[in-house]
Amino acid sequence: MAAEITNALTIDVEDYFQVSALAPHFPRQEWDAVPCRVEQNVDLILSLLQERDAKATFFTLGWVAERYPHLVRRIADAGHEVASHGYGHERASAQTPEAFLADISLAKAVLEDIVGEPVKGYRAPSFSIGKSNLWAHECIARAGYSYSSSVYPVKHDHYGIPDAPRFPYRLESGLMEIPVTTMRWLGRNWPAGGGGYFRLLPYAVSRWQIAKVNADDRRPAIFYFHPWEVDPEQPRVPEATAKTRFRHYVNLDRTAERLRRLLADFSWGRADHVFRDAA
Repeated sequence: MAAEITNALTIDVEDYFQVSALAPHFPRQEWDAVPCRVEQNVDLILSLLQERDAKATFFTLGWVAERYPHLVRRIADAGHEVASHGYGHERASAQTPEAFLADISLAKAVLEDIVGEPVKGYRAPSFSIGKSNLWAHECIARAGYSYSSSVYPVKHDHYGIPDAPRFPYRLESGLMEIPVTTMRWLGRNWPAGGGGYFRLLPYAVSRWQIAKVNADDRRPAIFYFHPWEVDPEQPRVPEATAKTRFRHYVNLDRTAERLRRLLADFSWGRADHVFRDAA
């Protein structure tokens, strides 16, 4: 079954200093003074995708796109989907509805000016749409997006709606929400959509989970990671907490090779194509 299903591969395009857990060490007003590494990391990802003739969706920060428009064009010219990760990587749950709408509208405009076509998809930083701010979905629809991938149906210390639907669903506004993939096992949802779990756990766990979702649920998975996760040479922040350092730095030197295996073991496509008729 896994061989018959095309899954959706997604990349959240942000740099190492924009990660929410490292925010105390990189004030937003100082971002322009921090050396960026996002371009070289995205170029590596593009080469890995080209090796397997795989397509993906790049949820890109407007802040990054403004500074690297040529990188966004390279993504689009290679046949990948350019989608939005908002402008300034602020959690949706930390903004007012008005500020959130302004942020995601600005990001959409910046990206569309670069690629010259509509940007359909949006993903909230840190999957920051939860039960306390479901109003964000209405804002996403008002901004003109067709789909969101901002809900993770798991229990986590920073995000998650454990009882949310596991697969794409349509909201009253017409917006489609595409939750990050979970595997149902032992009566609960387990993260199966990549991110830190892809680095922290053995590769065989991710392969087993995706294959199980494809075979048992007969549904495509949606998987994600970040460009900084293929960059073992990125600057370290020794002042960060032990928990943050563990989550952020473990197995950075193994991620690129794991991605090669992932691309070889499954079929991958753009989110807007894989889930075109999902809900």
